[in-house]
Amino acid sequence: MVLLSSSPKWPTLSDYFHDWALVDVETSGLRPGRDRVLSLAILTLDAQGNQTGEFSTLLNPGCDPGPVHVHGLTPDRLADAPTFEEIAPQTGALLSSRVLVAHNAQFDYDFLAHEFAHVRSWVPVSRRLCTLALNRLVGPATPDLKLGTLAEHYGVRQDKAHDAQDDVRVLSGILRGSLSAAEQLGLALPLLECPPRQDYKPYVPKTPCAYRNPGRLESGEPLMQGMKVAITGETRVSREELVARSVSAGLNMMTSVSNQTSVVVTNDPATGSAKLKRAADDGVPLVDELTYLRLLEMVQPGQAKGAARQRAAEETLPGEPTAPPAPTLAVPVQRTVAPMEPTVRAGQPLSGRRVLVLGGTHDEAVEARARAVALGASTAVNLSTSVSDIVVLPGGEADRRMSRIAALGLPVYDADWLLAPATPAMPSLAQNAAGHRPDTASVLLRGAVLDLSDTGTAWTVTAAWRQQTACDVDVVAFAVDEHEQVSGDEDFIFYGAPEHPDGTVRLATDGPTEQTVTADLDRLPLEAHRLVIAAAIDGAATFADVGAVEITATRGIGAAPIARATLDAATTERTMILAELYRRGEGWRLRAVGQGYDHGLADLARSYGVDVAE
Repeated sequence: MVLLSSSPKWPTLSDYFHDWALVDVETSGLRPGRDRVLSLAILTLDAQGNQTGEFSTLLNPGCDPGPVHVHGLTPDRLADAPTFEEIAPQTGALLSSRVLVAHNAQFDYDFLAHEFAHVRSWVPVSRRLCTLALNRLVGPATPDLKLGTLAEHYGVRQDKAHDAQDDVRVLSGILRGSLSAAEQLGLALPLLECPPRQDYKPYVPKTPCAYRNPGRLESGEPLMQGMKVAITGETRVSREELVARSVSAGLNMMTSVSNQTSVVVTNDPATGSAKLKRAADDGVPLVDELTYLRLLEMVQPGQAKGAARQRAAEETLPGEPTAPPAPTLAVPVQRTVAPMEPTVRAGQPLSGRRVLVLGGTHDEAVEARARAVALGASTAVNLSTSVSDIVVLPGGEADRRMSRIAALGLPVYDADWLLAPATPAMPSLAQNAAGHRPDTASVLLRGAVLDLSDTGTAWTVTAAWRQQTACDVDVVAFAVDEHEQVSGDEDFIFYGAPEHPDGTVRLATDGPTEQTVTADLDRLPLEAHRLVIAAAIDGAATFADVGAVEITATRGIGAAPIARATLDAATTERTMILAELYRRGEGWRLRAVGQGYDHGLADLARSYGVDVAE
C-alpha cells in the first residue's frame, strides 16, 4: 500500500551568500544503499568564496569496488584506506552548518546519507545546491551540462576526471562562475531543504517474478506461477522461509493487498488487519497457512512475462498503440493523443530561437507561446542565457525581470511581432551579453511523438516551471502494462518512493522548480509497456497558478536536450500527464501529452491500479 503525504515545502531564497561544502564521491556503483563510497573529497568555502578547509580520502568499502576502469580504484589501493566510520566525525564537522554543493547533488547526498546510516548517524546537512540544476536554469551556451563541459565554459582547468579531489576543485570554479551568471539573470538559487533523516536503510532488492499474474485463486483450484500472494499475521513456519519457498515456486510475494492480489494467507481472519480489510473490500480470497503449504506443493506453470506481448506484436498490424480500454473507476486515465510529428523547424522564421513570454492573461500567454512554437521557436518558462527573444503582453512590462532583460540587451517585442516576426541574424556570443546559443532540440507539439535512438543509454525527462510559482508541484511516474495498470505498488515512482526496486526508474529533485525522471529503457521489464510521467499539485491550487510546464528529454543526465515541449493549456486541472515513454516494436518513443484532470494525485494513482492510503 502506498501512503501519500505532502511533499516538502520549498523556501524562496535569493541570498547568494552562504558557507559552502563542495562534495564529490566516487562509488562502487550507482545505487545508494546497495553500493558504497570509495573516495570522498570536501572543499569548504566561506560566503565570499574563500577556501576555508579541504579534506579528501580513499575509503575501504568492505566490498567489490565495481567499475575499476572508470574510477581506477582497485581493491589493493583501497585495502589500507580507512572505513567511513573512522572518518565520519571529520566529515560531519565539515558538512555541518554549510550548504552542500555537488554536481547532480541528489546522487552525492544520498550516498552520504546511507554511509552515515551505516554508522547509525545521519548526514548533518539542512540544505543543498545542485550545480547541474543551477546551470539548467542559467542555460549557458554549452553543448551539454556535464562537469567537464562546464569547467571549460567557466575557464576551470580539469586535470583528472573521476578523481574526487580534482572534481571538487573543478566544482569550486564552476560554482563561482554559475553564481555570477545566475546573479546577472536575477535568478533565485535552487536551494533545497533536506533536514536530517534517519530512515535511510540498506538496499534490499525485491526478488522479481518471471511470470504474469493469472488472476485470483479460485476455490478448489491450484496456485499458478505469477499469482500475487500477501501474508498477514503470525505463521507457524517462519515468514522468511514461507516467502523463500513461495518465490522459488514462481509466486509473486507482495507486502500489500490490492485489487490485483490473488490470495491472502492468514491464520486469523478475524484480526481486522489493514490487509484483511482491503482483501474484504476487493473480494480477495483467504487461505490458512496449512492450506497454502499444501497448495505450494503443486503450483502450476505460468506464462512467462513478455510472451503475450511477443505474440501480440506478431499478430498486430503496424501502427500506434490503441487507446486503452475504459477504466472501471470513475477517474479517467489519460486519453491517447493522436500521434503527430515533431515541429519541422528548418526554414521557419524563428527556427533556433528561444522565446520567453511575459505578462498577459493565462489564455493570452498560452496563445502567444503556441504562435512562437508554430513559427519554429522553443518557449522558455524562466529567463536564462538560452533565451533569445522576449515577448511582452499587457502587464508584462512590470515583470521584475525586465531590468535584467534590458541589461542583457535582449530584443523585446509586443504580441504583434508573432504575427509577422522579423528575422534578424542570430546574435553572436560577443554581440549578446546573454551568450545565446541557437537551440537545436526538436520542439514537440502536444501529442507529438519522437523515436528514441540509443535506448542502451538511460533517458531523462525533466519537468520545469517558473521560479515564481507559489505552490508545490510533484512529478511522478507509473510503469504500466498493456492494460494501463501497474503490476504492483512499486511501479509507482513518487517523492515517497523515488526509485523502482530494480533501479530502472528514478525520480530526482535537485531544484524547487524542476524534477527529473530517469529510465533505463533496455532494463525495464517486458510487461512494462509504457512509462507515464505526470505532475500533481498539492492543495487547492491548479495548473493555471503554475502556468507553463516545460519538459525536456536528454540521453543521460547532463546531456544536451534532444527534445522540448511546453505544456500550458491546463486551467482548473490539479494533475497532468506530461509525457510518456512507450514501446514501439523493438524500440521506444517519447510522446508529449499535456492531458490534465481536476482530481488529485491519489485518484490519478488509483486509476493506474495503485493501492493508495490517504
